Amino acid sequence: MGGCCSDVRGGQQAVGGAQQTTGNKGGGGNNDAVDFFFKTKGLHALCTPIELSLSATKLRDRDIVSKSDPMAVVYKKNMDGSLEELGRSEVVMNSLDPAWIEKINVSYQFEILQPLVFHVYDVDTKYHNLPAKMLKLKDQEFLGEASCVLSEIVTKQSRRLTLKLQNKHGRSGLKNLGTLTVHAEETVASRNAVEITFRCSHLENKDLFSMSDPFLRISRIVENGGSVPICKTEVVTNNLNPLWKPLSLTTQQFGSKENPLVIECFDFNGNGSHVLIGKLQKSVADLEKIHNEKVGANLISPPSRLRNHEKVLKSQLFVDRIVEKKLNSFLDYISNGFELNFMVAVDFTASNGNPLSRDSLHYIDPSGRLNAYQQAIMEVGEVIQFYDSDRRFPAWGFGGRTYDGSVSHCFNLNGGAGCVEVEGVEGIMASYASALHNVTLAGPTLFGQVINTAAEIASRSLSHNSSKYFVLLIITDGVVTDLQETKDALVRASDLPLSILIVGVGGADFKQMEILDADTGRRLESSTGRVATRDIVQFVPMREVHGGQITVVQGLLEELPGQFLTYMRSRNIEPHAANLPPAPSAQDHHPYGV
Repeated sequence: MGGCCSDVRGGQQAVGGAQQTTGNKGGGGNNDAVDFFFKTKGLHALCTPIELSLSATKLRDRDIVSKSDPMAVVYKKNMDGSLEELGRSEVVMNSLDPAWIEKINVSYQFEILQPLVFHVYDVDTKYHNLPAKMLKLKDQEFLGEASCVLSEIVTKQSRRLTLKLQNKHGRSGLKNLGTLTVHAEETVASRNAVEITFRCSHLENKDLFSMSDPFLRISRIVENGGSVPICKTEVVTNNLNPLWKPLSLTTQQFGSKENPLVIECFDFNGNGSHVLIGKLQKSVADLEKIHNEKVGANLISPPSRLRNHEKVLKSQLFVDRIVEKKLNSFLDYISNGFELNFMVAVDFTASNGNPLSRDSLHYIDPSGRLNAYQQAIMEVGEVIQFYDSDRRFPAWGFGGRTYDGSVSHCFNLNGGAGCVEVEGVEGIMASYASALHNVTLAGPTLFGQVINTAAEIASRSLSHNSSKYFVLLIITDGVVTDLQETKDALVRASDLPLSILIVGVGGADFKQMEILDADTGRRLESSTGRVATRDIVQFVPMREVHGGQITVVQGLLEELPGQFLTYMRSRNIEPHAANLPPAPSAQDHHPYGV
């Protein structure tokens, strides 16, 4: 998938380098090869399996002779309000303070608001010989219900949330119905990984006018005899004795230490037709042995049209370092005090149309029907606010003629001076509606100033707090006019704890936006030739969302846990380090002078 770019440097970025690791894979490694594999199989792997444990205290006693015999049922609440059963506990006999053993499995998806509803029943004695899943709930006595959003549980340090039971439809009534406690745990097979540093010596030169540009690709052999690519190194240019940056392979990727892996060494070509230099087959256990014995393993040239047998090459692969590591997941950080700080920027350029006209993208419908800007603010804000303890958000506009008569490309939606935050998603919505009455739509569409302002805030936080990560939502109807300035700002910001989500509304051609979103594997490059440290942009056009099954939130936020983890791991920031000042590092480079 990588390496199909005509630009050599961009193509190299596509081939190798930073492995993003998403929390939604339970800390498993993620890169373009693996994503491509999942997508070709039609699989959506961006979720964390969670196991819910339930207990209750002081339930109402509905039995005359003995205590109640309670059972809990867990539902997910769908967008249309309907309830879909996820599972039910066993029946605990004769108890008003049950701790159920049966676990309820649910897939935690960071990018979706996942409302859960819990019902507790007293099971009638005559049904005690039936399995819990066979019980008809209408025949049992209802003891109470509770509801929450899954992210409310997983963001707690204890991963535990206690809820007051209520009557049906949320009425608490006069009587105390007791409490229900929900505890969430990740059911991840393994968080273990090995970090390996490879180098090669005496590679065959495949280039005419210079030396080869080698990179390694590692694949796992699967049961049917085929192979699945699991990771790649970066490209080392013009070098026949390359040393690559460490690779992290998770147990999920390589299976077991005895599982055979195919390690191929290619000469990178900008047109994507990479030339195989040599390959070999080794397991992780073999690689440990190579490292311990400080020997090299010879690469092999496979049979070709000119030669019907394998050829052992002088080229050798060495393992300079191999170490086992435990990977932290996105939830490990979030439940230990790490926060996502939300910021929003709204496009006030004239191409949106007069806000008083029904055809305008900024038209506020008196009936309460949300316009595309309101919809994006609500959908994304509702999810992100759960990860921000004070729920105070900077809210900006750009491309509008503001209160003093000048066109501004970063102004506060509420009209204040300095970095003025608003209270909650409702505050953003109110400030946006108010700004439409006080700001004249103008132009052009410039992102640079908004991105730089968000980056300054993220940069300032580094000096006193390493537990904050910032998320800027830009909602726009148009093609960005300052494309190179925007690229420069994004490349500088790629060193910071910042991700940028862009929603395109209306019918414009958004091809330029897709350049900013490095989903092809080709990272952004600044005007000075500097390549982005990591991909920090996700772009979604609203029309594609409406045409398909995904929501804005799914489209925008599915990459965010991976971007967050890439940043934290590149800085060696551990989950338990929340709220501690970061250790100074000579390698730290903050482009905003902090």
